[in-house]
Amino acid sequence: MRGVPWFLLGCLILAQICYPLTSGGVRAGLTVATVLIGVLLSVTHALLSRGVRAGVALVATATLGGFAVEAIGVATGFPFGTYDYSGQLGPKVLGVPLIIPLAWTWMAWPAWLAATRVARGRTARIVVAAAGLAAWDLFLDPQMVAEGYWRWHDPVPALPGVPGVPIGNYLGWLGFALLLMTALSFAAGSAFEERAGDGPMLALWLWTYGSSVLAHAVFLDLPASAAWGGVLMGAAVLPLLPRLRRT
Repeated sequence: MRGVPWFLLGCLILAQICYPLTSGGVRAGLTVATVLIGVLLSVTHALLSRGVRAGVALVATATLGGFAVEAIGVATGFPFGTYDYSGQLGPKVLGVPLIIPLAWTWMAWPAWLAATRVARGRTARIVVAAAGLAAWDLFLDPQMVAEGYWRWHDPVPALPGVPGVPIGNYLGWLGFALLLMTALSFAAGSAFEERAGDGPMLALWLWTYGSSVLAHAVFLDLPASAAWGGVLMGAAVLPLLPRLRRT
């Protein structure tokens, strides 16, 4: 069973490699498939490595919390700004594609596990994990807006070179990520301490960063988001490398 997360990681990487080589409906299908594989990977790893409490805590905080904040966001414009989703990502409930809260679940788990390696103490880990998760959105939102999967009604002010996504959205991500990681750390308790067997999730975290920089810079014609994400997500991700070298 320990090989299952590695197998799922391989499937996810293959889907992401295929993404920039496709277009239209095939690309949208690969987007949905990537999220489904990713959430299966994270939840499976949580269950196998830390037990039922960790798996339930991850789903309860990231999936349900993610859906709640997205539904509030679509209805009120808080905390991400006024936006709406197209119909390309599958069925919606309260205006939110069901795939969206699964993306929060997929990336919340590796973000926390990486933070346990680079920070000591609950508060420091919450901040590092939240910063890393929020910085991932510097890649995610520009890419998804460019594909037409969602749009903001008033996307200003925006980061230089990254039109279509208001700066307030990133601040909203950071705020919710802090709440999410706080809830996650308390809900799971000691299950979130550093343990052996986290290799697939740490590899996912590093792959997500490196492949995002490469894809935006080379394949997706989004050089500004490659630069912003490369610097800011790199600040959360790259300190993991010397820690892994020591262990």
